[in-house]
Amino acid sequence: MSESEPERRRIRIPVRTKFLLAFLGLSTAALLLAGSLAFTQMDDVGRYALDRSTDLGARAMNDSTAALERNAEESLLRLAQDQAYISNIVFEQVSGDLEVMERYATTIQENPSMIRPRHFYLQDEEPADRRSTSVLFLSPGIDAGLLSEERNAAGMMDDIFIPISATNRHLANVYVGTGSGMAMIYPWTTGLDATCDPRLRSWFVQANGAGGAVWSEPYVDLIGHGLMVTCSRPVYTSERDWVWVVGADVTIETINQQIIGTQVGDRGYAMLIDAHGNVISRPGLTSGDLRWDESFVTENLLVSENPDLVAVAGKMTAGEIGVARVGFDDGERFIAYAPVRSVNWSVGVVMPVDEVLAPIEETRASIFQASEDTIQHISGQQETMKAVFTGTFLGLLAVVALLTLVVTRHITRPIEELQRGSEAIGRGDLDHRVEVATGDEFEDLACSFNKMAADLKGHVEDLRRTTAEKERIAKELEIAKEIQQSILPESAPVLPGFDLAGFNLPAREVGGDFFDYIPVGEGCWGVEIADVSGKGVPAALFMALSRTLVRASASENPDPARSILEANRYICMDSKTCMFVTLFYGILDTLKGTFTYVNAGHNPPILFREGSSIAELLQGKGIALGIFDDIELELVELRLNPGDTVVFYTDGVTEATNERDEEYGMERLTTLIPKLVDLGAREMIEAIVEDVTAHAGSQPQFDDITLVVLKVG
Repeated sequence: MSESEPERRRIRIPVRTKFLLAFLGLSTAALLLAGSLAFTQMDDVGRYALDRSTDLGARAMNDSTAALERNAEESLLRLAQDQAYISNIVFEQVSGDLEVMERYATTIQENPSMIRPRHFYLQDEEPADRRSTSVLFLSPGIDAGLLSEERNAAGMMDDIFIPISATNRHLANVYVGTGSGMAMIYPWTTGLDATCDPRLRSWFVQANGAGGAVWSEPYVDLIGHGLMVTCSRPVYTSERDWVWVVGADVTIETINQQIIGTQVGDRGYAMLIDAHGNVISRPGLTSGDLRWDESFVTENLLVSENPDLVAVAGKMTAGEIGVARVGFDDGERFIAYAPVRSVNWSVGVVMPVDEVLAPIEETRASIFQASEDTIQHISGQQETMKAVFTGTFLGLLAVVALLTLVVTRHITRPIEELQRGSEAIGRGDLDHRVEVATGDEFEDLACSFNKMAADLKGHVEDLRRTTAEKERIAKELEIAKEIQQSILPESAPVLPGFDLAGFNLPAREVGGDFFDYIPVGEGCWGVEIADVSGKGVPAALFMALSRTLVRASASENPDPARSILEANRYICMDSKTCMFVTLFYGILDTLKGTFTYVNAGHNPPILFREGSSIAELLQGKGIALGIFDDIELELVELRLNPGDTVVFYTDGVTEATNERDEEYGMERLTTLIPKLVDLGAREMIEAIVEDVTAHAGSQPQFDDITLVVLKVG
C-alpha cells in the first residue's frame, strides 16, 4: 500500500459541519425537552389570561364611554369659550387701534399746523430701515405733486402707525387711503401692482358705505401676505373735504397660528366663521394661485350638503353657545362653538369623536386590575416551571460544557500552529512552514499559508530589484534635469535701454520648452523661444538637438529667416522621428530700436504699446521646424518705442487647466499684462506664473511653462 492511499481513504469533514453536528444535537434535545414542559403549563395560563382580560375590557368600555363623552363635551365647550374670549380681546384691540388712528387722522385734518413737508418713499426707493417709514402708493394717473398738501397730511400718519404696529404684533400692515387716489402703507414695502386703485378695494368701499368700522371678508392681499381680513374706518371732519379711510390688516395665517391656533389633540382644530356662515379661518385655508385682483370665495357652512353641519352653523351665526356631534364621511366629530361678540363672528372647536374616546382611563384601570390577577396566576405556574427548567438546563449545561471543551481543544491545536507560523513570518522568517494534518479546512489553510510564505519571499525579491531600478532611473532623470537646466541661459544679457528676462518650468523632470539669447553682432541679440512636440525624455533630447542647431545657425547671422531655414534643414537631416519644434526667433537691434522676427508655427508673442491696453500679436507666416526640408518663413520688422512691452510664451501658459477643465486662455493673459507694465521683466514673469498657478489650483501641471519678457526702457 502506497503512502498516498491512506490520505485518499481518510474522510474529510469540514469544521462548519463538525460544529453543526455537535451543537445541533444538543440544541434539539434541549428544545424538545423544554418545549414540551413549557407548552403544557402555558396553555392553561394563556386561556385564563385571555378570558379575564376580555371580560374586564368589555365592562370597562361600557362603564366609561358615557362619562368620557360628557367630560369631552364640557372640556371642548370651555375651550371654545376660551378661544372666543381671546379672539374677542384681540379683535377689540385691533378695533381700538383703528379708532386711535381715526382720531389722530381727524386731529391732523383739523390742525394744519401739525402738517410739515417730508420726504416720501415710493416702492422703488428703499429706505435704510423699512420700519421707519411708510410707502407712498399712487393710483393710476395720480400726480402726487398736485396733491402736495393732502400728501403731506397723510404722511403725518407715520407718527401713529409706528407705535401702533410696534405694540400690536397681530397686525400685518396699517395704512390710510384717500379719495384722491393716494395710500400711505406702513411698514414700507415693495411689490405693489401699479394698476391697483385702493379706492376700489372692499375695505375702502365698505367703510365709506357703512360710515363706521367694518371687518372685510377674506381676500387676497395686494402686498403678498396671502389671505387677509381688514378692519377699516372712515375719517370724517368738517374742516376738510378730504375723504380718508384708515385700515389695519390681519392675515389669516396670524389668526390660525396666534389667535385661534391652540392645538386640539392630534387631529382637532379651531375655526372662525362670520355672521353669514363664511369660514374666515381654519388650518389649510389658503388663496392658492389667486392674484390680488381675483375674487376669493371661501367656504359657507350654511350651504353645506351636511344637514347636521348646517344646523350647527345656524346656531353659530345666531351667536349661541353649545356643542354638537356631527357626522362626516370620515367619522363623527364634536363641534363646540361660542360667539366673538366684538365682530359678530363665532369660534368653533372641532374634535374627532374617536380621538376623544381614545384615552379610556377607567377601562385601562379595569384592565390593569385584571392583569394583576393574571400575573398572580402566572407567577404560581412559573414557580413550578422554574424548578423543572433549572434541573434540566443544569444537566444540559454540564454536557454542553464538556463537549465544547473537547471540540475546542481539537479546533485550537491547528490554530495555534498557524499562529506560530504567522509570528515567524512577521519576524521576517519567510522559510518557516506549518504542519497541520486535520483533514479539514485548517489543513487547506495551512497549505495556503505555506504557499503564501513562498510567494511572499519571491515578491520581496522582485520588489527589492524593482525598487533599486526605480531609484536608478529617478537619479538619472534628476541628472538629466540638471543638465537640461544648465543648457538654458542662467541670466539675460544686460542691454542698455532694455529689460530682458526668461523663465522655464518643465511639467515633468525634463521638458521640451526652451528659450535662448544669441549674440549676432554689435548691439544685436537674437531672442528665441520654442516648444518641442511631446513631453518627457524624448522631448528633452529633441530640445537639446534643436537648441544647438538653431544657436549654431543663428550666431553672427543678422538675417533671422536665413538662419532659421538653415537650422530647419539640419534638424530634418538629424531627426529620425516624427517630432517637430515650434519656434519664434527675432533679432533685437538695440541701436536702431528695431525687432526683426520670424514665426515658425509658434504662439504669437504679445506686444503692448506705451499707454495702451490693446494687445498686438506678433504674427508671421511659417510652419514648425523638422517637418519639411524646404519651408517658407515671413520676415517681419517691428519698431519698438520706449515703454513698449513684449511677452513671449509657450502653450503651457494659455492651456493650463483647473479642476473644471477651464483653460487659462489668451483673454486672461492679455487682461493681466497691462496691470504689470510698471514692474520689471523678472517681476512680470513671477506675477504671470503666480496667476497661472492660482488658476490651476490643485490640478497638476500638464505642460511645460516658458516665458520671456522684453521691456523697452
